[in-house]
Amino acid sequence: MASLPVTELSDRARDIFRRVVDGYLANGQPVGSRTLAQAGLNLSPASIRTVLQQLEELGLLAAPHTSAGRMPTDIGLRLFVDGMMQATEPSPEERAQIETRAGAGGPVEEALATTAAALSGLSACAGLVMVPKHEARLRQIGFVALAPDRAMAVLVGEDGAVENRVVALPAGMTPSALTEAGNYMTATLAGLTLAEARLRVEREIAAGRAALDGAAQALVREGLAVWSEDTARRPVLIVRGQGRLIDAAAVADLERVRDLLDDLEGKQEIAQLLDSAAAGDATRIFIGAENKLFALSGSSVIARPFRGPGGRVVGVVGVIGPTRLNYARVVPMVDFTAATLARLMG
Repeated sequence: MASLPVTELSDRARDIFRRVVDGYLANGQPVGSRTLAQAGLNLSPASIRTVLQQLEELGLLAAPHTSAGRMPTDIGLRLFVDGMMQATEPSPEERAQIETRAGAGGPVEEALATTAAALSGLSACAGLVMVPKHEARLRQIGFVALAPDRAMAVLVGEDGAVENRVVALPAGMTPSALTEAGNYMTATLAGLTLAEARLRVEREIAAGRAALDGAAQALVREGLAVWSEDTARRPVLIVRGQGRLIDAAAVADLERVRDLLDDLEGKQEIAQLLDSAAAGDATRIFIGAENKLFALSGSSVIARPFRGPGGRVVGVVGVIGPTRLNYARVVPMVDFTAATLARLMG
C-alpha cells in the first residue's frame, strides 16, 4: 500500500496520528486512547478510538494486541517522516563531539571508525561508514618461509599499512628463490595497485622478461592472486555501537534484535544498501520492510553520501536502528556528520 499525502488527513486525524507517532518513538510502546485523552485533546475517548480505527484502516496505524493501543506501521512512519517531521538540529555540543572525533588525526580509516562511534553514541543507534574499496599502492613485498609448503607474504603499502597473508609454496621452492621473488616484486611492482601489478607480471612473464625461475613465477602469481581476490571481496564497511541496539525496549523483542545483529554481520548486503544511497545528494531513509534486508528485523537506516575533492562521492555515513528511532533528531545529525567528513576528505 502506497502512503497517502498527509494533506488528505483531517486536522483531527493528523493531530492524533502525530501524537501516536511521537509517543511511540519516545518510548517504543503503543499509544492508547486513554493516554491521548489525557494529553489535552478536546475529544472523548470514544471519539479518539473512532479516529484511531480510521487511521488503522488507512494502513497508517496497527494494534499489536487487543486493547494495547496503536503504533505506526512502516507506511505510517514514511508518511510522518516525509510530511510531518520537524527536524531538530544538533546542539553545539553534539557538533563539537562529531568534529573532534572526525579530526582526531591518524589514518583515514581510524578517523572514520571514531566518527562512526561518535555518531552511534549520540544517536543511540549503530553507526555506519562505508568507503570505496581501498586501492593500495605497493611499496615493498617480501616472503617469510613458515613450512616447506607455506610462506607468509608481507605487503607494505605506500601509506605505511602492513598486511600479511599465508600463501602456498610451489613444489621445489628454495629459500633463495623465495628471496628472489620478493626482490623482483618490490623492484618491478612498487608504486602500482594490485590490479596494475597483476597485469604487469602477466605481461612480463608472457614476454619472457621476468628474470625468475618457474617456481618463483608461480609464487609471484599466487601471491598477487591472494591479495587481489581478498581485497576485491572485502566490503570496506565500518560498524560501531551494535550494543546500543539492545536497550530496555528491545529486551521484550530479543528475536528482532537478533535478526538485526545478523543483518549487520551480512556486511556485503548492508554495503550494497549504502551504495544505493551514494547515488543521490540527499539523505536516504530506509524504513523497515520497505527494504527486504530488514523485513525480519524491522530496522531503519538513515544514510547520506559525503564527497571529497572535485565533488566526487567518496563514502556514505549513517546509522541503523529500530524503526522507532528519533528521526527528527537523527536525520540532521547524519547530515552534519556527512558534511564534517566531506571537509575531512577535502
